[in-house]
Amino acid sequence: MPSIIAVSKTFPMSEILPLINHGHTHFGENKVQESVEKWTSIKNDFHQIKLHMVGKLQTNKVKYVIPLFDYIHSLDNLRLAEKISSEQKKQKKKLKIFIQINIGDESQKSGISIERIEEFYQKCTQELELDIIGLMCLPPKNESVKDYFSNMKLLSEKININDLSMGMSNDFLEAAMSGSTYLRIGAKIFGDRKEN
Repeated sequence: MPSIIAVSKTFPMSEILPLINHGHTHFGENKVQESVEKWTSIKNDFHQIKLHMVGKLQTNKVKYVIPLFDYIHSLDNLRLAEKISSEQKKQKKKLKIFIQINIGDESQKSGISIERIEEFYQKCTQELELDIIGLMCLPPKNESVKDYFSNMKLLSEKININDLSMGMSNDFLEAAMSGSTYLRIGAKIFGDRKEN
């Protein structure tokens, strides 16, 4: 059974608390500043909560992410990997990390290319001592996602890694059937996003 990450970005804590009180543990955010304000005291009260950084992460925000978050889903370049590695050593805390794959080879999207994944994975795990637990993707819009999800599954088997972060509100069923272990679901849980 895949874990469901309730993507709570832009939603106030008053709308998230019922889910926490019901026993849900995995939550996703994509903005660092908003997350720090929203989750710092809640995580002190509810130690079982696992917080997932699901948005693009800039190197200058890494130092704020390490103490608060438990997972990063968007490791998409070497510079970021090096920054996470050095901050983790400083703060003596290791996060579970997904490498973002540019599965559709789209120029406007970030992520590691399929050709470079093995080399990148080795560097992250061996030289930088990162705890890489899986791969993440954002498949191209308006295309059948099934092939992309199947390719992700093959890639994970190729580098012998267990977890896959794929599937959102519009395609989570296909993702689950393709072997996703983490589904990032926002709208289907909280309704349409509130714009900041």
